[in-house]
Amino acid sequence: MESATYRLHRGTIAASLLRLPPGFFFYFHAMQQTGRGEGGEKAACREDTGRIIMSASWKQLQFQILLLLVSCRHIDTKTPGPAPPLLLPSGSLPTDERSAVLEGESHTETVELLNPVNLSLTCTWTGNQDKQPNVTASWRKDGEEVENSRVTVRLEADRYKLTRVFSIVSEESLGSYSCLFGSEAKIEFILAAPQVAELRDKPIVSYLGDSVVVACKMEETKPKPNTWNWYKANGTDMEQISAVGEPLHYEIRNDERKTKLMVQNLTEADGGLYYCGAVYTISTTMGHVELKVISFQEPLKPFVAIVIEVIVLVAAILLYERSGSKKSSAAGSGTVDQPNTVTQVENNGPEESSLTRQQKI
Repeated sequence: MESATYRLHRGTIAASLLRLPPGFFFYFHAMQQTGRGEGGEKAACREDTGRIIMSASWKQLQFQILLLLVSCRHIDTKTPGPAPPLLLPSGSLPTDERSAVLEGESHTETVELLNPVNLSLTCTWTGNQDKQPNVTASWRKDGEEVENSRVTVRLEADRYKLTRVFSIVSEESLGSYSCLFGSEAKIEFILAAPQVAELRDKPIVSYLGDSVVVACKMEETKPKPNTWNWYKANGTDMEQISAVGEPLHYEIRNDERKTKLMVQNLTEADGGLYYCGAVYTISTTMGHVELKVISFQEPLKPFVAIVIEVIVLVAAILLYERSGSKKSSAAGSGTVDQPNTVTQVENNGPEESSLTRQQKI
């Protein structure tokens, strides 16, 4: 496909050729007629005439040729890049309607969207006990009042009714849309793409050098996503995982409402948060799961700690018993010596007593 610049310069060249002096073309015509020869005089006359005209317009011809060369130097022959996708105007979007009836003070309703749409939201409030003929109503988007949305609503058929059309064209258009009747009643519409089914709360644990499979799914009652993407948390950002770029490390299998990510030859760097994204036209919804990569010695650490504690406890008990046995043996030897002494005294007692009597006499 030729570029607009090339077409522009081609038109410039054509216009320059049209501006060439008539003598330029007559000169070549005269030269051709000379070669044919219809008589010496006529040929000479035509040749002289052509030379005269060419001589008069030669400077102008040189100037035109110079312009052609300058124009050709600026011709852009590069192929233009792909045009950015155009957003559909709101008038060409399909229309959808959602409504809710409020009988109390507040009500919340979730609206799932797959594609851009002109969404008509209708709020109906049955009112309170003291029904006024008019109430002031307004719309809010993510807590902020929508510009020019404050209106006065009349009581009709014993109800207040408020309607507004919103153009939902991208992910930024999704969120919370609320209609408020005065300061008493509120109906909230939460606009979002279908959410991924809840994943496991606990992290997946695997070992260094091993392989692990992380799975995500969409509930059977939800619409099928267009495709699935996988991401890995990198600080505050998310990096998309490419199985084509690293076929020996990653493998992605998508199956309508399910997707699986296989990570092979695990390293410590593979640990962290992984996000699966269900891609719809209007938005991408995320689910996440944590992966922990540990060594084979890691599970043994608690048991080793327990064994060490048991060994220390047994050693302490043995030392205590040993010290107690030493004290018992020492006390036992002291008790044995004392009866021997008493026995000796008893054995020597009559002799000593008779000797004492003799001394007294």
